Amino acid sequence: MSDSNLQGADVLKEVSSQKRKSKLLERNRDPWRRVKVSIGVIVAILFIFPIIWMLFVSIKPNGFSTTNPIEWFTPPFTLANYIDIFMNSLILRWLFNSLIVALITTVLTLIITSLAAFAISQMKFRYKNFIFVFFLLGLMIPGEATIIPLYEIVKSFNMIDSYAGLILPMIASPLGVIILKSFFDGVPKEVIESAIMDGCSYFKLFYKIVLPLAKPAMAAIAIFTFIGSWNNFLWPYLSILSENLYTLPVGLPVFNSTYSQAYVQPMTANAIASIPVIIAFFMFEKQIVKGISFTGIKG
Repeated sequence: MSDSNLQGADVLKEVSSQKRKSKLLERNRDPWRRVKVSIGVIVAILFIFPIIWMLFVSIKPNGFSTTNPIEWFTPPFTLANYIDIFMNSLILRWLFNSLIVALITTVLTLIITSLAAFAISQMKFRYKNFIFVFFLLGLMIPGEATIIPLYEIVKSFNMIDSYAGLILPMIASPLGVIILKSFFDGVPKEVIESAIMDGCSYFKLFYKIVLPLAKPAMAAIAIFTFIGSWNNFLWPYLSILSENLYTLPVGLPVFNSTYSQAYVQPMTANAIASIPVIIAFFMFEKQIVKGISFTGIKG
């Protein structure tokens, strides 16, 4: 290796070491750093402790009870509760229902909100500003206020106690339209005009030019729509009558009500319902954080 290459490598090492020293100095200059870290650790423990306790209780023998909280974290442990619930309950069916409903709701919401936002943002037609005001008004009306008319509409279409009755009423997302509309408004007009002059249709303009640029906004809407559908209790509780169509938020209280004096079986069922969400969080942690920061900036 030549002397010039060695000198260049030394310079790079020196620059990187200086950057590290400057970062350490910035951290040490903050007099509240230790306090902030301590508070963050305490809050994290408060949030994660119930999950850890739930997982330990779920692997205790069925019928186990104690007045000493420490004994929940000591042997004996067993996986027999999981096997028993898988074989003798509808937890897996409810888990499947929640997953299917959440996925389909998310996909349909993304399609409808993106098309509506693109039309309001980039297409010229009468009363589009008036229509956009209706989307804004939709944010001001609480969902509970629309439950009765929504139920009557779904009932008139004979969709009560069906997947369609669970999914279709939940795909309207005024917030998604507003977020995507504001994002589409930021696309340079020169790009849109040049594409139209080249003979690009509105649909081609939508899915080849505008939509790829809106991936951060789409990811944010997808995350919050999926979480909202997964945790939704009120509408599935009202619109579903058959146990085979229950989602987890509806099925778990029904299951837990049969074990009102026990801890182990209800906690095992809750663990089964929570483990897929915990795994999904660790897999998509970066996207979830980006989605929260994105909606916080743009909303």
